[in-house]
Amino acid sequence: MEPRMVDLNPELTLNPETAFFILLKAREFSAKVEAADPDEGSNPADDKSIDVLEFQADDTVEEELAVAIDGLNEDERLDLIALSWIGRGDFTFDDWAEAREDARRIERTQVGRYVLGHPTFGDDLEDALAQLDFSIDDYLDSHVHTPGRPESAADTD
Repeated sequence: MEPRMVDLNPELTLNPETAFFILLKAREFSAKVEAADPDEGSNPADDKSIDVLEFQADDTVEEELAVAIDGLNEDERLDLIALSWIGRGDFTFDDWAEAREDARRIERTQVGRYVLGHPTFGDDLEDALAQLDFSIDDYLDSHVHTPGRPESAADTD
């Protein structure tokens, strides 16, 4: 009997660029803490800009993440969730179809809340993408001068 080869290249509908954008926003959100001193009047330069790690009234991270997730089509959404589960170790790429099918249990309107509720979501997603040879370092290197949300498949259809 010939050993079974694992298909580490499932056909992704989720653009890795979009996945990296979402994982970076999820990490940014997870790093935030409640404001310790909302009326604090020090200069950001004096306190080494530590306030950037606190939720502020004008903070757009959650909104940016919601917009990116809401812009995904059904297949991209399933890929996003399945990849995070694979990165977390709940599934393997051998179980790709099963992971995507299980991802249907999370309603479209709940995906943003699901992502925000898992502090390791970004790390899990990065782990799965790395297994597919997509590098966060390559993504960051190619986007140093071109910030902004990448196009999803839905934007190009």
